[in-house]
Amino acid sequence: MRIAVASDHRGVRVKGLILDQLRSLDHEVIDMGPEESSPVDYPIYASKVAEAVSNGTVDRGILICGTGMGMCITANKFRGVRAVTCHDDVTAETSRRHNNANVMCLSADMLGERLLNRIVEIWIKTDFEGGRHQRRLDQISEIEKEQGTSPEGGSCCG
Repeated sequence: MRIAVASDHRGVRVKGLILDQLRSLDHEVIDMGPEESSPVDYPIYASKVAEAVSNGTVDRGILICGTGMGMCITANKFRGVRAVTCHDDVTAETSRRHNNANVMCLSADMLGERLLNRIVEIWIKTDFEGGRHQRRLDQISEIEKEQGTSPEGGSCCG
């Protein structure tokens, strides 16, 4: 799987851990910055990953900031992006099984290293169930089209 990863300054250390973990799981990883922990604005880095997911350059994205919330809000502005914040095993698994989340946002400040590793592994390895969940994602795709955030005839969920 091809995965883009970025953070803000508060997430640089955690981003390094996640990059190493993803590489050890044999995924192709793209580090979209930043490289150091000098203060930066999270929308810049969230946009890089969300754009790559939206245009199909990568399969999924992972974003890290202090809480994960700002990154999530930004990423969800891009068509076809289904960004979620994950804080435990259940949110990681359910976001994939039921919502086909393609961007995961994590807190650098509130999650320990072991929990982060577990969340990442679960999120990467969990497949979308489809079925009734696909119907709901198709409804979201229709909303995106109506709001002008999805290309004509495009599907956010396919």
